[in-house]
Amino acid sequence: MRILIVKLGSIGDVVHTLPTLAAIKKALPDADISWVVEQNSAEILRNNHLLSDLIEIDTKALRHKAKLGKTLLAARSQLRTLRASEFDLAIDFQGLLKSAAIAKLSKTRKRYGNSKENLREPASRFLLTHTIGVKSKQKIVRRNLKLAEGSLAHYLQDQNFQLDSDNLVFPIFTDDSHVEEAGTLSRLAGENFAILNPAGGWVTKLWHAEKFGQLADMLWEQLGITSVISTAPSEIELAEKALASSVSGKTISAQPSLKGFYEFAKHARVYVGGDTAPTHMAVAANCPVVGIFGPTEWWRNGSVNKDDLCVERNDIDCRVDCHRRKCDKWICMDISIETVFTAVKDRLESKPQL
Repeated sequence: MRILIVKLGSIGDVVHTLPTLAAIKKALPDADISWVVEQNSAEILRNNHLLSDLIEIDTKALRHKAKLGKTLLAARSQLRTLRASEFDLAIDFQGLLKSAAIAKLSKTRKRYGNSKENLREPASRFLLTHTIGVKSKQKIVRRNLKLAEGSLAHYLQDQNFQLDSDNLVFPIFTDDSHVEEAGTLSRLAGENFAILNPAGGWVTKLWHAEKFGQLADMLWEQLGITSVISTAPSEIELAEKALASSVSGKTISAQPSLKGFYEFAKHARVYVGGDTAPTHMAVAANCPVVGIFGPTEWWRNGSVNKDDLCVERNDIDCRVDCHRRKCDKWICMDISIETVFTAVKDRLESKPQL
């Protein structure tokens, strides 16, 4: 059986779909599974032994025909690869017009996706051949599993077909360079350290960077834990603000590679951050996590580890189905340092258990 997974990005979205890849391969070990993904999010899937093929597409280049040169030629080449592959079914986990269009361009006759209520762009269902009803109010990781389970049960005409949803695995494959990178950072941080990530993609997801620096001081003064402010190179300004507000001298900054961060998170006592890719990577690494969520929902995007905690404002009505990238009020991230510190202490007192 040849299966096409359509999950384009972001990196966090891809991470949320990894347990589904592992579960499908466990249930159908002889299946050839391909994944089509945006180039910007492809790194996390490269060298993945569970995939027969990784198809990287630059949808921006395809949408803007005026964008000439190697980028557009490469995108068209990937589309030719997609069309030439003979898939038995495609599953669109993204729920967008562009992702459903890519599934259709694959010439796969059976194209599955979520039913209307779970689609980000409901019109995309007209490009699918089958929609699967899945309970909305659950972790997106588990919703992805149920979508795949329902799709495969329908394709196989087996109502008893099930995917393993009890033993979640995030198949991320690294190499020696990533392990070495993590080891170097761990030696700099010391044996007892926390990872703090002040980034968030959207401005509305950000907890003030200065508060991360002050949290780092509390972790050192009260728990003897040093802190690593970890960001991408493009987010260095946030790291600098956090460092500047820390006066303990026990806080450092790091900008690891994506898979280097994954290996690094395995060594941390705890990770603190918002709804952003490194948070989901930390969950995948089975690092204890404390999330700080505002315009998005922990119940949907948060950790599947029942011991992980979230600090969020449940006393304001405007958070319900918010997802705003701009906000004049922005009170959802008005959370005290003491509240986050208490959550970190509580998380450290519990044991990680998937």
